[in-house]
Formats: sequence, C-alpha cells, structure tokens
Amino acid sequence: MSLKVIELNDSSISVGNEDGIIAQSPGFALAAGNTLEIGEAAEQQARLQPTNSYNKYWHELNLEPLSHGNNIRHFADIAYAQLLHLAEIGQIDSDVIFAVPGSFTRQQLAILLGLTKQCPFTPVGVVNSALATASIGDHSESTVYADIQLHQVELTKLSFSGGELSIDSVIQVPGVGTQNFMDSMMQLATRLFIQQCRFNPQHNAASEQQLYNELPSWLRQSDGGHGSLMMELKTDEAVHTAKMPRENLVSSLNGHYQIIRQQIAALATEHGVRILVNSRLSTLPGFVASLQELPNLAVLDPHIVNSACYEFRGSIISGQEGIHLVDKLPVKAKTKGRALSAKSAEQDHDEQRNQPTHALYSCRALTVGAIEITNQSRLNGHAATAQSIVMSLPGLPEKLGRIEKRPEGIFLDCWDNEVLLNNNRVSGQQPLKIGDRIQFTEDSEEICLIQVNNNVV
Repeated sequence: MSLKVIELNDSSISVGNEDGIIAQSPGFALAAGNTLEIGEAAEQQARLQPTNSYNKYWHELNLEPLSHGNNIRHFADIAYAQLLHLAEIGQIDSDVIFAVPGSFTRQQLAILLGLTKQCPFTPVGVVNSALATASIGDHSESTVYADIQLHQVELTKLSFSGGELSIDSVIQVPGVGTQNFMDSMMQLATRLFIQQCRFNPQHNAASEQQLYNELPSWLRQSDGGHGSLMMELKTDEAVHTAKMPRENLVSSLNGHYQIIRQQIAALATEHGVRILVNSRLSTLPGFVASLQELPNLAVLDPHIVNSACYEFRGSIISGQEGIHLVDKLPVKAKTKGRALSAKSAEQDHDEQRNQPTHALYSCRALTVGAIEITNQSRLNGHAATAQSIVMSLPGLPEKLGRIEKRPEGIFLDCWDNEVLLNNNRVSGQQPLKIGDRIQFTEDSEEICLIQVNNNVV
C-alpha cells in the first residue's frame, strides 16, 4: 500500500512510485472479438486491424456513443479498461495522484474521476503536468513547457510571482503528435526501401506493421548524429535492407519542427524565459538542434513529472472538500528537485562522483541513461543499437530488464525476471554501483557497471 503517480500522456502513460517510473503503457486499444487488448500489445497490431484499433480515447475522452458494434459503448469504456490495465502492471492498490495535460477539460476530468470509483485505487489529487514539472529547479518570471502526445504537441506558459507558480495559457498544436512523426518517418522509410530494394513495406498490413514496430529500434541507433540508419525487414521471401541517411530523416521532419518552433517562439517573448522540453519530445531526431537559437533551453529527465508530484504532494493531495485540479503551486525561488529528501551539495556531489557512467558488455561500453536489455534467440534483422544490449538466451523472455539513470541514482529494473546481481539472485528494482555485475543465467556473459573518466574519453 503506497502512493503512486499516474501521468496521463497518451503517447506513454506512466505509473511511478518514489523510486521513479515503474510501468508504461501507450494509449492504444484493440478490440479483438470479445476481448480488448490495451497498451503496447494493441499498438503492435494497430495496422493489422485498423478498423478495430483505437488511439484517440484519451485525446477525445467523452461519453458519445460509438457505432462499431464491438461491445464498446464510448471512449470512456476504453479509458476505464486502460486504468485497470495500469493498476495491474503498476501494482496500484492505494492512493494515486494524477498528472494530466493542460488540454484536459473539466468534463474530461469529471469522467476520469467517475471511472476511478470503480478502480482498485483511490485518487487523492490531480495536478497539471506542466505545472508540476516547472516547479522543479530554478524559477524565472516566465516558463514555457513543451510536451508531445499521440496527436498533438502541447505548450504551456507559466508565470512565477509572489512565491507562486501558475498557468497563464495552454496552446495545442495539432498534427505534430508522435503518430504524425511516425507516419512521416514511415513514408520516408518506404520510399528508401522502394528505391534501394524495390520492396514496398506498406503494400500489405503485415509488413507495414513490422515497419512501424521496428522504427523505434532503428532510431535508437547512435553514430554521433551522422551517417545512416540501417533498416532491415524480413518477409517470407527475403530479407530487405536499406539505409536512411540522418540528413534525410531530419529534413523530412523539419516541417513539423518549424511549426512547433514558431509556436514556442511566440510564447517565449520575455527576457529570461525558461524553455523546458519534455524527454518524449527531445528524443525526436534533430528536434533539440532545431531549437538551438532559443535561449535558456533545458531538456528534462524522463522521471521529472513523477518526482515533482512526490516532492509537492503536500500541495497536490486534496483535503476533505474534494478533489480539484491543482493549477497553482506555492514554490520557493529555488528548489532542489533532484531528490525527495534534503541533501547537502557536498553529499550530492559525492554520490554523483561514485556513480557508474557506463555499462560494459561484450567489449561495448554503453553510456548509462536508459539501456534496454532484450533477448532474441535469433536476431530479427538488426544488431544491438547503441542504447540496447541484445542477448541470446533460450528459454528466457524477450524483455529481460532495463538500466536507468534516475535523479536518485542508477537502477536495474528486471520486473519479475530473476537475475544474478554479484552472484546473488534478485528481481524487481535494484540500485547499482560501480563494480556491480549482472548475469541472466549462471553461464551468460556479464554486464559490468564501470565509471569512465571524462578527461580520458
């Protein structure tokens, strides 16, 4: 029984506890017969069954009747199913703080709170996601927060005055959501496969879905921002390989970037305004570089909304008068938001100095950030990217674990999988330090946590 945070961003709805994000689920649903699949499993079949796929039920949350004839009455039914799914994968059984986007209307908030009455948890507070995020760190008189959802980018302007941070305005920028970017990248990839292989991956639903599913792993390839992404798709007849020059990729997205950049610049007119970019948006290829002319730009930690909700939970959790949306927060002029407990600068520096900087595996040193550890008995047409470790361990699940850098340290999250950490069997979330060794079987190759001196690299 403990407080959890649910951030309702349909591109990746997250569940977090005091240690950070513990579960994520994209806002996708698939009606398959009398069952409703939710999250990643639904997203990875959405193009196979487009007429049975839903991804706008959070964006357009309402009680308007649907006429698809698959036992779904309205979008609220699907939203409720995802809340139950989140409760299961995030092991939520007690109090919850919801962090919601500024575009969430009062009617949608009322629907959400109504749905939670039938959920195995109790909502105790609702806060604007941008407000919670901007409350962390140093404060200027004006802040612009940029985030991306499935179908739009949302920009929030906030002001700090008299020790209080409040929301001035919320701008929705349609047509530049993650699905729009995926469509643009798929079109570019399709053109390149046709040019280089005479293969059209969008000629049928199966290869189109495979293209969609593979794109994220290709995008995680890192070559210093230059060169090409290697793309490979397998069909029953052949293996098709194509190269995507990064210049072409960024160029194909620049039209979207220009729309977002113009909207940010229109809001960031005051001197000294802070511009905060959510990590979901910053991972788009070349996006942060497109904003370089804007001053005071900061890219945020993926866990910052979760951390902020915990740090300001005293102001967010509602009292006996009932739950209301928090759109103002009393904050100090400077807030140290890296951890939930107070630390001296010297203590914090020592912790940073003693943390591992890289994970060493198979002669590759991967920078600790967000490293996915996956298992493939047969590599499906692509090698390990720079931010993933791919093993071949028969009998083990496809997803083995994840090494993450969080505000409070470096962690291994192996969920229910049992692993050997320094020869001790563990599961779930484990803090990591320099010298730690991770194995997934007794005879598998080790992942070693090391520290690389920046003066040497």
